[in-house]
Amino acid sequence: MKKIFAVFLLLALSPLALHAQKNITLDDCFVFFKFYPESGPAFHYLKDGVHYADADEKGLHLHDVRKPDFDSLVPLALPQEVKGYDQFEFSDDETKLLLRTKTEAVYRHSVLASYFVHDLKTATTVPVFEGAKQQFAAFSPDGTHVAFVANNNLYYRDLVNGKISRITSDGEKNKIINGLPDWVYEEEFSPVTGDGMVATKWSPDGSKIAFIRFDESEVPEFPLTWYKGGMYPEQTSFKYPKVGERNSVVSVHLYDVDAGAMVGQVDALEADDYVPRIHWTTDNQLVVTRLNRRQDTLELLLAMTNRVIHDEDANKKWIPVRPLLQELDPAYVDIHDNLIFLKNGREFVWTSEHSGFNHVYLHGMDGKMARALTSGNFDVTAFYGVDEKNGKFYYQTATPTPLDRQVWEGSLAGGEPRLMTPKTGTSEATFSPSFDYYTLEWSDANTPAVVTLCNRQGEVLNTFTTNERIRKVREEYGFVKKEFFKFKIADGTELSGWMLRPAVSDSLKKYPVLFDIYGGPGSQTVQNQYNGYVGAWHQMLVQKGYAIVSVDNRGTGARGRDFKKCTQLQLGKLETEDQIAAARYLTTLPWVDAGRIGIWGWSFGGYLSTSCVLKGNDVFKMAMAVAPVVNWKWYDTAYTERFMRTTKDNAKGYEDNSPINFADRLRGRNYLICHGITDDNVHWQQTTEMINALIKANKQFETYYYPNRNHGIYGQNATRHLFTKLTAFVLEKL
Repeated sequence: MKKIFAVFLLLALSPLALHAQKNITLDDCFVFFKFYPESGPAFHYLKDGVHYADADEKGLHLHDVRKPDFDSLVPLALPQEVKGYDQFEFSDDETKLLLRTKTEAVYRHSVLASYFVHDLKTATTVPVFEGAKQQFAAFSPDGTHVAFVANNNLYYRDLVNGKISRITSDGEKNKIINGLPDWVYEEEFSPVTGDGMVATKWSPDGSKIAFIRFDESEVPEFPLTWYKGGMYPEQTSFKYPKVGERNSVVSVHLYDVDAGAMVGQVDALEADDYVPRIHWTTDNQLVVTRLNRRQDTLELLLAMTNRVIHDEDANKKWIPVRPLLQELDPAYVDIHDNLIFLKNGREFVWTSEHSGFNHVYLHGMDGKMARALTSGNFDVTAFYGVDEKNGKFYYQTATPTPLDRQVWEGSLAGGEPRLMTPKTGTSEATFSPSFDYYTLEWSDANTPAVVTLCNRQGEVLNTFTTNERIRKVREEYGFVKKEFFKFKIADGTELSGWMLRPAVSDSLKKYPVLFDIYGGPGSQTVQNQYNGYVGAWHQMLVQKGYAIVSVDNRGTGARGRDFKKCTQLQLGKLETEDQIAAARYLTTLPWVDAGRIGIWGWSFGGYLSTSCVLKGNDVFKMAMAVAPVVNWKWYDTAYTERFMRTTKDNAKGYEDNSPINFADRLRGRNYLICHGITDDNVHWQQTTEMINALIKANKQFETYYYPNRNHGIYGQNATRHLFTKLTAFVLEKL
């Protein structure tokens, strides 16, 4: 009787008993987003670095960072077709607005849209172009022109006289693209947000336009089938280069706006070279980033535009180049945007992993490194920019542990940096143009974001949100705390993970475990940061008696170059071994039910969950894979060859690490594979071929398909529907 009373007392004093726990539902997670925190405002700063703007149906609101209550309304008398704009951008002189409306998705990131220019002085609005929808419209630095792409050709509009000039005329769908990235560049090199041009760049003085031309004529096409209710499905196709196939042949061209003529084409590019970036120095010199196809050699090339060579036989004008910087890596060189040319015209700032960790360096325009601006056994994870006036620069690091993020101020002259965010957790900053103010978003694994506005000294001027509502609902619904853990694998490498466990633990009961993993190159799921999206679903499963675990395997980020790149030529091998080792480690814990460990993931995570349930079939009871790669030779060139080279170079690496070759190892009926049928990234082909392999091996499984959905599987209840199935599969199979 005493024992029964003691158990009753223990339960009565538990968190679930003290706070009447509400049950989390799928609608709470994926329809109402009840647990999703606020993130604070995204500022459009004015050049003075003090004022910023936002917009609504009334017009443009101007705010002052020093006065939280200041709100000056600038009414915008816009035509009816412009009032639904979803994005705006100021001209450099802040007298005009570029407004984007009527967007249509192209791929996962890019859109077609109708752009308009609104003159704040004259209150007039003009369309950028009426012949077709546009992509990547951008003001010239002096605000007198707008460059844009329409139907794969590059144009610009003179905002003074309204004249539209056509720079190229050979653009054609699935053949020639001028001034915007092809599919593989958009996906793997230049993710676009719609707020700027990634393959077209104005010179700082506005006199010239540099652009990349993509000849994708020889790139194989991939078909997509759309089911839209008609008698017959619709079919489209796009150029998608798979491993070993031909890429677009790229070239870089320079156009003189004042002369209305082409200057020439940049020399020194081979047919297989990538050009992931083009830049301008502050004194109007063009810099081209060249990356070889193996991606182990990157060069910054300075175009010598004053020495154009006329090749009359080829009817071309060539612009010679000279090397500015070279990066070599036995594995691969990462592409980044951490390149800033200083206004003094003599130096630039660049980040590199050549020390073994990602750090910031100052280089002279002769290409020689002047000095390291950061150093230590940690990675710089974000570079915010340079305040040249005060000789400062700002950056983020994976410190004090790889799970955390801190923001720092450094000096271009050298010396000790200043820590601006000493709290553990994840701190992310967005700076004003003058760097005198910044928005700071801080969270940790169990605390939703606190978003504040601070001055350079770190004083809080305004608090945008503390997410108090989320803090309260966490208590109301009995959210458990995320716990971090570490363990060592056979070779002594220490791996990190997190876990969520049911709040009331019965010492005599063992709990099933579901791994939620990604594990791809340079990624990180084990971070001291709040997860307000899938994290709520995790908590729902915890309420149902499941423990949730995530582990960062070898190959993930924030632990230096060697840890990240040790998976080279064997993509998935060490990652799979590490997740299996993590599962074995968990079986040694007294509360884990060793016979009920499952795993799930999306994209690379779906690849990894599939690989684990096959190669680790003695430890993983079930697996769920959403939009997985199952054979690396069917994925795109730029991503896959970066880590695996080609099948010709590395046939064994491909065969040994593609789950399709291990379908016969599946045990039971505990595998679910889901995919969007019009996924342009990881093609539905991957899932259908996995299904064929399982059928051939006489293995039972379950599938879910989503017509007209891409890699994200969303829209028209798709997300809610998918997670309904994932939840049911966990409850049934685990």
